[in-house]
Amino acid sequence: MERGARAAVLTAFLDTNVLLYAVSRVPEDAEKRERAWTLIEGGDLALSLQVLQEFYYQATRPSRTDRLIHEEAMEFLDKWRRFPVQETNLALLDAGFEIQRRHKFNFWDCMILAAARAQGCDLLWTEDMDDGGVVDGVRIADPFR
Repeated sequence: MERGARAAVLTAFLDTNVLLYAVSRVPEDAEKRERAWTLIEGGDLALSLQVLQEFYYQATRPSRTDRLIHEEAMEFLDKWRRFPVQETNLALLDAGFEIQRRHKFNFWDCMILAAARAQGCDLLWTEDMDDGGVVDGVRIADPFR
């Protein structure tokens, strides 16, 4: 790195719901779809293996009205691999348990928060938690409000 150059800092982590709105073909989701793509295309982001897994499962489930076929879901996943992806490991699991112990959130939300923190993010885009809350230095923000 050049002298005086600053390393890029990841600041935002995306929850699964943002990715699902990005691929939604439901007319009522048009505004959320546009906002989701603005976030995805707009900056340095991070994801987790859990988010990618949840996206695939939810996007391809047979009961989804705008279900993606496997190949469509994989195209999106391939594009989103450009972002840093936090893998699941025992340290992350322990961090998720600790967040759950202290804050009493849903376990899976705690794992998302632990992954965001592990990636050095200070912002979590999600509609699933309390907008404006801060957990271990990660601010929770609902991008659709």
